[in-house]
Amino acid sequence: MVLKLSNGVILAGEVTVAKSCASRLRGLLGKKGMSAGEALVIKPCCQIHTFFMGFDIDVVFLDRQGRVLQVLENMPPWRISRLVREARLVVELPGGSLKARVSPGDILKLTD
Repeated sequence: MVLKLSNGVILAGEVTVAKSCASRLRGLLGKKGMSAGEALVIKPCCQIHTFFMGFDIDVVFLDRQGRVLQVLENMPPWRISRLVREARLVVELPGGSLKARVSPGDILKLTD
């Protein structure tokens, strides 16, 4: 689960964690889309791309403490994010799911 601590809003209930080299490289490639309430957590990670993807995603870069460093909403296919050096992990969600509910400085908690 991905939870916003300040208000208890659950951003995603179904979370997949990509932490092996192969799973991080694969990411969302080959998927037709993401369901509402689904998220992919990539760690470690400080930059992502959407090459070869067929759908938009919302992206949240977090530091070690779960503090939001950068938010990208509706990132389209064939783009690359900037390098967020302080980021230790990235949460990818279906495009349009954040709806400005997450901002830099917010704290997110990841649970099993």
